[in-house]
Amino acid sequence: MLRIALPKGRLFGETVEFLKNRGIIQEGFEEGRKLQIQVGNYEFLLVKPFDVPVYVENGVADLGVVGYDVLLEREPDVYELFDLGIGFCRLVVAGKQEKYDYYRTSSCLRVATKYLRITKNFFLEKGIKAKVIHLNGSVELAPLLNLSDAIVDLVQTGRTLKENNLVIFEEISPSTARLICNRASYRNKKEQIFQLISKLE
Repeated sequence: MLRIALPKGRLFGETVEFLKNRGIIQEGFEEGRKLQIQVGNYEFLLVKPFDVPVYVENGVADLGVVGYDVLLEREPDVYELFDLGIGFCRLVVAGKQEKYDYYRTSSCLRVATKYLRITKNFFLEKGIKAKVIHLNGSVELAPLLNLSDAIVDLVQTGRTLKENNLVIFEEISPSTARLICNRASYRNKKEQIFQLISKLE
C-alpha cells in the first residue's frame, strides 16, 4: 500500500485527470469533504498544497504531488522523483506599471507575498534590501493600496494581474507539479514506487 498526498485547490483537478489518464484512479474521484480515499493499492490524502511536503517529509505519506514553487519555499528533506509536466505556472515579481522604473533602480523595496523564503533569497542574490510583507491571499491588493512596491506571486494566465492593472516586472522561476518521496519509503517501498512511476511516465 502506498499513501500519496494530493494538493487540494488549483492543482487538484489537473492531478486527478493525470492519474485517471494513466489508470491509477477511476471516475468519481473528486475533491469533497472526504480527506482519505482508498483506490486499489493506493491511499490518497487530500491536503493543502503547502502541507504536502510536511506529510511526505514526516513519513505520514510515502509520496506527494506538489508544485515546484512549494518545494522552493519549503525546501523539504525529500526526494524529487518526477516532473509530472502539469500545473504550469510562473513565480513572478509584479507591480503597478508606474512603479517599474522604481523597482528597477531602487536598492530598497517593500514586497508582499506568501513566499517568504523565495522572496528573501531572490532579492538577497540581487543585492537589494527587501522588506518582505507576509500575506496569505489577495496579494494583488498590496501594491494597489500602497502597502508594497511589488508582489511575488504564482501566475498561471496573468488574468488576475491584468484585472488589477498590474504587470510582471520579472520572472523568478517556472513551476510544474512534481512527485516527491519520503526518504525511508524510497528505501523500503522502492519496488512499489517504481511500478507507480512506470505508469506515470
